[in-house]
Amino acid sequence: MRALRGGDERAFATLVERMTPAMLAVAEGYVPSRTVAEEVVQETWLAVLTGLDRFEGRSSLRTWVFGILLNVARSRGVRERRSVPFSRAFPADDAGPTVDPDRFRPPGQEWPGHWATPPRPWDLPESALLSHEVRTRLRAALDALPPRQRAVVHLRDVQGLEAAEVCALLGIEPGNQRVLLHRGRAGLRQALEDYLDEARR
Repeated sequence: MRALRGGDERAFATLVERMTPAMLAVAEGYVPSRTVAEEVVQETWLAVLTGLDRFEGRSSLRTWVFGILLNVARSRGVRERRSVPFSRAFPADDAGPTVDPDRFRPPGQEWPGHWATPPRPWDLPESALLSHEVRTRLRAALDALPPRQRAVVHLRDVQGLEAAEVCALLGIEPGNQRVLLHRGRAGLRQALEDYLDEARR
């Protein structure tokens, strides 16, 4: 905060780089297009810059920024005639199976409902998992998640917010947050597993 209030451009650029992807994911839940979501994020950063002196530190900087984002996104959503709550803005993406049902034993077989093909352990070194290609694949998989899952995963796993913060920011119940997070993480795991299968061929 001291660096930001002191006009440190590098500190501000780092903050923007770190938080913008999650902000876009959340904004897309309130406005009709990615382009409008980008405008909402830009407007939010302008509001952050002009409001830094008024930030009292009663919440974390991150929570304060997302609070501004949600106010801007909701206002813009109304102007765009999309004043739908986040929890109802999209078809339910917390319904249906989390994992492909074909991976489980069907009724009539021994141990129905148990794994037929369980997840395989990843025997790659950490350096391989952190490679640029893997990060690129995971970023693409994250961007492809349904909007509510993407927002929750961004806020929890990328931004590091606590579950209660995410529920308060997005206006969702704790159980719904857990389901969205679980489904989003399962989608990312499947994307990584598919990539590793390709790499082994």
